[in-house]
Formats: sequence, structure tokens, C-alpha cells
Amino acid sequence: MAPKVLMVAEKPSIALSIASALSGGRMSTRKGSTDVHEFEGVFQGSHAFFKVTSVIGHVLSVDFPPAYQNWEGTDPMDLFSAPVLRSECNPKAHIRRHLAQEARGCTYLVLWLDCDREGENICYEVIDCTGIPENEVGRRIFRAKFSSVTEKDILDAMNNLVLPNKDEALAVDARQEIDLKVGVAFTRFQTRYFQGKYGNLDARVISYGPCQTPTLGFCVQRYQQITTFKPEKFWSLKTYVIKDGNEIQLEWDRKKLFDFDVTVMFQKMVASDGILKVTDISVKEECKARPSGLNTVNLLKVASSALGIGPQTAMHLAERLYTQGFISYPRTESTAYPSSFDFRSALAALVHNPLWTNDVRALLDAGFVKPKQGHDAGDHPPITPMRLATEETLGTDAWRLYQYICQHFIGTVSPDCRYMRTSIEFASGGEAFHCVGYRVISKGFTSIMPWLAVSENNIPAFKKGDTVSIHKVDIYEGSTSPPDYLSESELISLMEKNGIGTDASIPVHVNNICERNYVQCYSPPFEGIDKLFGALKLDDTGKVGKGAGMPCFLCLHPTSQLFDMPLL
Repeated sequence: MAPKVLMVAEKPSIALSIASALSGGRMSTRKGSTDVHEFEGVFQGSHAFFKVTSVIGHVLSVDFPPAYQNWEGTDPMDLFSAPVLRSECNPKAHIRRHLAQEARGCTYLVLWLDCDREGENICYEVIDCTGIPENEVGRRIFRAKFSSVTEKDILDAMNNLVLPNKDEALAVDARQEIDLKVGVAFTRFQTRYFQGKYGNLDARVISYGPCQTPTLGFCVQRYQQITTFKPEKFWSLKTYVIKDGNEIQLEWDRKKLFDFDVTVMFQKMVASDGILKVTDISVKEECKARPSGLNTVNLLKVASSALGIGPQTAMHLAERLYTQGFISYPRTESTAYPSSFDFRSALAALVHNPLWTNDVRALLDAGFVKPKQGHDAGDHPPITPMRLATEETLGTDAWRLYQYICQHFIGTVSPDCRYMRTSIEFASGGEAFHCVGYRVISKGFTSIMPWLAVSENNIPAFKKGDTVSIHKVDIYEGSTSPPDYLSESELISLMEKNGIGTDASIPVHVNNICERNYVQCYSPPFEGIDKLFGALKLDDTGKVGKGAGMPCFLCLHPTSQLFDMPLL
């Protein structure tokens, strides 16, 4: 009798992709807790009968025994030494029975869970549910490693099965237990402490989390910087000359001073001289480097700051694009591509989209450049488009995210942007001024990523030793201003820098502090936004907004009275 092979994926859509690729589409499907796809094929050189099914994320969850569930009857300190139980996630209890039933009579188990630590942990949850002993790893239990659900990647993974990683699975077990004990203990403690003292708190439960709390802390820190900020006046010289009929404003090397009388003194010195002398001219070619590969954190930051898509929504969209086979695995810390990556095939898959067909054809014909060296975290390649899609197929927001992923990838294999930088130094009355001009020589990657283009700024020709009359010298008065509330993009950067959360959990932590009403999101008026972010496209009404794909400021600021309370 032919051996039976049970293969388990993390989501039903991935199970369908795996079965379709391995069976060539010749399979039958029956309903179960999750669909089961069946077909015949070859496994380890022998004819075999395959069953492909899936879980829906984690099968098991951790919690305290019933004796520790009573808030009043349990001291929060006791929770740190309390035992923990692993049981079926309530909505998914049927998955355990489903796996046990499908594993009956199966000789082999092949695990197709997502290739990260959480995936390794779910591997061992699946092993536990099937009843196949762990000591069969390498003999009857195998692990498939893949970064996308294209047919090529699935076939490659099937031909190069490895072993599940027990150490990574145990690391997740430890993290789950720590999160449970720390989170529940401190949540109970501070809820009881604060609710007894402040009756009008806007929360019944004041939650604590090892990642949630420092995430909130960044917002509170910015809030305190804003509320304690004291503005200070400053003054600067604005010097103008007329050359070839054009008025040019020169930048003062001192930038600004915080003493008005001293600024007036410098103004009089320059005005009394009345002449600016060219002291130095520097002309050199510079380049703006193409980007490295796209990782999860950078995708989330761009989605929030430029596309107006919050990090949790962006992650859901990216996961859907992955399960549908349009992009590679979206949870990755790496920005470096492996040396074996097939860039030509990835480019060829995009060539027929009219939005970038000219750029792609030019790269395929003239030769693309390999992306600059990035960070290799040893997990997955950077997020990469795997096949062509249309807006009609994906829907508006998923298409915008997919479009950015495509443009970023094309940018990584495009030449650097090259430009000439001309700097002219002037002197008058003992003070130094300058102006800078830019002229693009080759657009390079900014052809496909125009929002990163170098803004050309042509300045008239001067020669060293030239003199020019000063048209006017004005004093500009300004005032220092506090920082703005944290944007989601800034918050994600701070979390990454300080090691708070993972590429997969960062969106969850940001969403939690919003849903629990510790912070609230708001979008400031778009007036003057073009001065901050450069030239922006407008919609049909001439306004900037999410529909036009413009920056959406989802800024976070504390709302709870806890932030003004004294420390314990």
C-alpha cells in the first residue's frame, strides 16, 4: 500500500497553493474543519497518497489554571511562580481534532508553516496534535522552508525538506509564558491601584504589556516634550543679490542667532560693505544611492507615512498579497538579497505593467545592477513582487501597497541617481554666505521612485573673485517650536531602534494602545504639507487625501489622565 503523507500549512489559502503546485491542479477537495486537498504523487522516490490541510494560526494558547483566575483571591506576585496551562484556542478547538483525525494512518508529516519563529512554534503544536512522536523528526516528520507560494518556490521547498527547529519553538514558548505572567500580574496590580484613586479613568482595565508599555512610553515622552516646551525667539539674516535678472537668496553660514542686537550688528556690517565677493566655488558629481531591499518595518513606515494605511491594516494586506502569490513572505528583517536570487526572472514577471514597463525593459536590455548590500538577518529575502497583478484584482489599498513594493524592488536593481552639486561661497562685512545648485545627470532609480528625486536648482554662473552688489539684507524673526505628536511611522522607527516587538508584532502593539484608548489618532490639516514633503499629487478636487495616496498623519498622543499622575 502506498504511504500516506499529511502536509499542514498555516492558512487554508496556502494549503490550496501548495496542493495546486504539487498536484499540477489534479486533486480533489473535501470539506473539514479546514479544507483537505488530496492527490497522488511521488514522495522520497516512492508512489504516495497526499493530503494537504491547514491550521488557522496558533492551535494552542497559554493561560493560568482556574485557581489563579480570581483577581481578589490571588496576589499578583503569586502569578510569577504560578503554573501555566497549554490548551486549545477556544475558537479553534476543532483544529486539534481535525489534525488528529487526518493524521490517522499517515506515514509522513510535512510541515508547511510560515518560516519564522512563530511558524516553528506552530510546527510543534501540529506535531502534538497529530500524535506522531517528536523523536520521529527526520524520519517521519519534515519541514518545508519557503519564502513565497509560487509554484517554483513550493517545488524547491518540497525537494529540499529540512528539520523543524525545536530551539526556536521553545523560545516562543518562553516568550509566551513571560508575556502572560508579566502582563497579567502588572495589569491586575496597576488596575486595582489606579482605579481606587481616580474614579473617572477612561478604562475599566489598565493593561500592561512588556511591549505595549514601552510603545506607549515613547508617546508619553513626546507628549511631555510638547507640554513642557518653551518657545524661544531667534533671528537670521536673509541676504539677496540680483544676477542675470534673477533674485537669489543666500544662506547665512551662522544660520540663526538668539540675540537680536547681535543680529542687527551683523546686518549693519554686511549692509555697510554692500558688496559680496565670491571666495570659493565647488563643483562635484555626487550620487544618491538606490535603496536596499524592502523589509517589514520599512514597508509599514512607508504605508503609514506615505500611503495613509495604518501598520496593522498594511500587515493584513501584505499577508493577503503573499497568500495569493503576488509577493514573497512579508515578515522579514532582511534588506539583503541572497547571492542566488534570480533578479532577471523577478523583473520579467513585471514587464507587462504599463506603469513601469519602460523602466523594466530598459533594465532587462541594458542590464540591471545588483542591490546594494543590506542587512542579512538570516530569515527571509526582502519583500519582493512575485507575479503581476492589477488594481481590479486586488482592490484599491492592496493595489497601492503592491504598487509600492514593485516600484521599490525595481528601484533596488536600478542605477544610482547621479547629479552635479555646485556650491558658491560669498563673503561680505566679515560674514560668510553661500548658495547651492543641483543638476541631475542621470535619474537612475528615481525614475521609478520619483518621490525620492533630487530637486534641480539651477543657479547663475559665477567665477572665483567675482563681486556682486547686495540687493538687500533683511532680518528674519522666527521662534523655536515643539516637536509634533508622534506619527505611526516615527513610533515604528523608535520601536525598531530599541528592539521593542518584532516585525510581525509591531503593528499589533501600535494598534493595542489605540484600541485601549491610551492614545488617539488624528490627522492634522494638510495646509502647507507640500513644504514638508515636497511636491504632492492632488485629487480631482485639488485636495490632498488618502484617496490620492498622500501622506496621512496618523499621529499618536496620550489621552489618559495617568500620564499626569505622580510616579508610584
